[in-house]
Amino acid sequence: MRVVDLHCDTLYKHVINQIPLDDPENEVQVDYSPNHHKLQCYAIWLPDSFSDSQAEAIVFKAAKCLESECGRLNIHLIKHCEQIRDEVEKNSNTAFFTIENGKALNGKLENIREFSKLGVKMMTLTWNAHNCIGDGADVTNPQGLTCFGKQAISEMENVGIIIDISHASEKLFWEVAENTKRPFVASHSNAFSITSHRRNLSDSQIEEIIKRKGLFGLNFHNAFLNINPDNASLTDILRHTDHFLSLGGEDSLCFGSDFDGGILPNDIKNSRIYNNIYECFSRHHYSDRTIKKIFYDNALNFFENFDNYGSL
Repeated sequence: MRVVDLHCDTLYKHVINQIPLDDPENEVQVDYSPNHHKLQCYAIWLPDSFSDSQAEAIVFKAAKCLESECGRLNIHLIKHCEQIRDEVEKNSNTAFFTIENGKALNGKLENIREFSKLGVKMMTLTWNAHNCIGDGADVTNPQGLTCFGKQAISEMENVGIIIDISHASEKLFWEVAENTKRPFVASHSNAFSITSHRRNLSDSQIEEIIKRKGLFGLNFHNAFLNINPDNASLTDILRHTDHFLSLGGEDSLCFGSDFDGGILPNDIKNSRIYNNIYECFSRHHYSDRTIKKIFYDNALNFFENFDNYGSL
């Protein structure tokens, strides 16, 4: 089985809590099965409580930690997208380095290029609060992109770092849409029409991402799956999938599990759940082609072609 996961927080556990990426006590949720060909995007989460300078320093530390752990675990760390499909097919486990929270920039445009040199392929602009780029989903009266934020997203497009609007306020989302040329992604966000949580995407946001040939990743956090989080289950993943597909998202939908960063439903323990999801989709009469798109083709096609995307 091949699978691409756009988001997990396992790297944060390693960098901050010194928990190995393959923790033998099962404290991590990303499993390294030799039967899979997996591309895992490892985000370094930077909580809003971190200072900007602290967040900046942790990115450089996380890059070294990820490279070291990938070497130890025989995970192929991908830093360029050109041959990504070949790399995923040749190696059982592959990885991308990503950033969750643009406060990592510490107000320095030059850090965008520096992060690109580290191999960063994607960055969420905010977490839930305000930062130097703009407003997150918890901001009561969002103001959208800051002046620095407009410069930052332009520079991200210039160097090929994918803009991720998960956690963004709705105002920030639409200002990003107005001020960018390339596709962007919501790496770990579900459908608001199914679960009315502020972190989920409205139908108009979903349609905008589809129009721009971007991606949205199904998030397994229980409160994003079900308005009653204690009742969340694998069935809710199917409900959100149905909705995304009903809006025409067959070429944009993928996974953004939020493993090690969210609270999983009772019937999901770790990334071995992908076998169950595959079976669930098959029983629901999704075609093999649709399932393959969601599991890996959409994400691989996007990464392969990202550097070729120009203006809309």
